[in-house]
Amino acid sequence: MRRFLMMGFLGVFAVSLASAQDWAKARLEKSPRHQEWVTVTHGDRVVRCFVVYPEVSDKAPAVLVIHEIFGLTDWARGVADQLAAAGYVAIAPDLVSGMGPGKGGTGDFAGRDDVIKAVSSLPADQVTADLNATADYVKGLPSCSGHLAVAGFCWGGGQAFKFATHRSDLKAAFVFYGPPPDGDAIAGIQCPVYGFYGGNDARISSTVPQTKSRMKAARKSYVAVTYWGAGHGFMRAEEDPDGNTANKKAHDEGWARLLVLLKGI
Repeated sequence: MRRFLMMGFLGVFAVSLASAQDWAKARLEKSPRHQEWVTVTHGDRVVRCFVVYPEVSDKAPAVLVIHEIFGLTDWARGVADQLAAAGYVAIAPDLVSGMGPGKGGTGDFAGRDDVIKAVSSLPADQVTADLNATADYVKGLPSCSGHLAVAGFCWGGGQAFKFATHRSDLKAAFVFYGPPPDGDAIAGIQCPVYGFYGGNDARISSTVPQTKSRMKAARKSYVAVTYWGAGHGFMRAEEDPDGNTANKKAHDEGWARLLVLLKGI
């Protein structure tokens, strides 16, 4: 029954997400910033990434954006564009690159359910290797200052937290409603971790107290904020024309907090 309810939720969520992409795509097309697709290779893997550059005169820090379970959607690319608007080189890898029909990525799957299935089945080592290669690429850009942070949403939030256990040069990890790493992996974290959670998202928010205890015991920096009344995925849900007031408030406060914290990297 639990699995049935989750699949039903994802199905409804996918329909909502699909309808949201029209306005997300329109906003991207209106952006004055330079956007480009690049390919990042490592071993036999070819990862397609979306990069957006800020309109600044000096080298800028970089933010690695990890998409939701719905893959690299127009909304996820829009997050990269908004980060570039705030002054950061933003890069968003399509982590299902090469796994779609014709060895394509997110946009080549028949539907959202297929994307969800592909993202959910990604090998953990492959995800880490893809993220490491993407991080190395963006840090090597002439316009990048060499400072790097990671921000992930939903599935990507959990991956951002996990990536911090592998990547020692991260300046910060921003976890938007994602679960913590398993076991003793947090011992490898070398940067501050900042959590953003919805009050009406018990599945994820219920992990916060234990995560605080584990991070404190490991002497790691972890600051979590719960936005009461907001649900899972509030950063994207608020931007949907049908979004509710609580999600909008959480989005605005979460985004403002993110930008303040990014100034510290």
